[in-house]
Amino acid sequence: MARIFCDGSEAMARAAIASGLRFFAGYPMAPSSDLLEQLTGKLPRAGGVCVAAETEIEGVNMALGAAMTGNRAATGSTGQGVALMQETISECALHETPLVVFTVGRMQQDYFQSTRGGGWGDARTICMAPKDVPEAFELTQRVFHLADKYRMPAILLTDGMLARTQVSVDLTPLELEALPPKDWAVDGTGTGTGRSKTHWTWNEGKVNNPGPGPQKHWSNLAEKYAHVAQVEPRWEAIHTDDAEVLIVAFGTAAKFVEYVVGEMREEGHKVGLFRPITLWPFPEEALERAAATAKVVGVFELNAGQMIDDVKISVPNRRLVRAIGGISTDRSGLSIGDLLDAPVVRARIETLMTGVNA
Repeated sequence: MARIFCDGSEAMARAAIASGLRFFAGYPMAPSSDLLEQLTGKLPRAGGVCVAAETEIEGVNMALGAAMTGNRAATGSTGQGVALMQETISECALHETPLVVFTVGRMQQDYFQSTRGGGWGDARTICMAPKDVPEAFELTQRVFHLADKYRMPAILLTDGMLARTQVSVDLTPLELEALPPKDWAVDGTGTGTGRSKTHWTWNEGKVNNPGPGPQKHWSNLAEKYAHVAQVEPRWEAIHTDDAEVLIVAFGTAAKFVEYVVGEMREEGHKVGLFRPITLWPFPEEALERAAATAKVVGVFELNAGQMIDDVKISVPNRRLVRAIGGISTDRSGLSIGDLLDAPVVRARIETLMTGVNA
């Protein structure tokens, strides 16, 4: 067992390299710059290439080119930078090129971006949100694995707090299932043979075999996304068996809610926590089960209300759902404000309990 003391940026970089990352092109923008810096130092020593791109659009398209050769490739920035990558991310989804995107946000205002995207077509991206640094090390490995398994983009959604928090991390890599060879890779071996491969959003095929055509191709993608939505949701449910007050939270914020819920449980309050680990596919059925005994469902997120839409879809009686989070930032706009103070979190939950007990 290897264990080191490191921050989230280093943990994600080490996990990416352990997962076989060989090309990264990203755009430096706080608070994602630390991840780029870690990979700049570490990836070349592992036989890979790391590029600090001049623009976000250049970075994501460099990574797309590397991914199409069959190598594990990634890009990353903060939410504003990833916003400029949206067209290419949707192209990756529609012509089935696995690409990992690291989004290191400033609060949790990138939920819509990471789960809905701003590209075109019926594009979908797997999205995972770790609650702390050790889980970021784990989920980084999983997003690379799932991107290859389903040949689609996968996003790891974190924030500046996680990226810069230092803890002890076990660096033992995950043992994941073997994946089939990448016979789709555009690696130059078919040049001049009549078997050159093509990848584009209308179709996929070879020079002498034009493929299924856009109608069948896009229908196949829709079936794949439906399958992923059925088998890949991940979540954590804490004290939900008898919870009368259920709190739904994701990412770093969920770590603080978990602490407060634990305190309140010790005092005898029937409070529970449901944490979606995959934001897409969202664990709708699991949340529906977790909310079975709830008299009210509070959604704690550090934005004006984004995940709450998915919660309302998942809870049979959407009238039970209340927003208890909100925008929380410091004066710079780069760091999280006081909404994550434990007494503040507790006060928000107690407000829900007052309504239940009235």
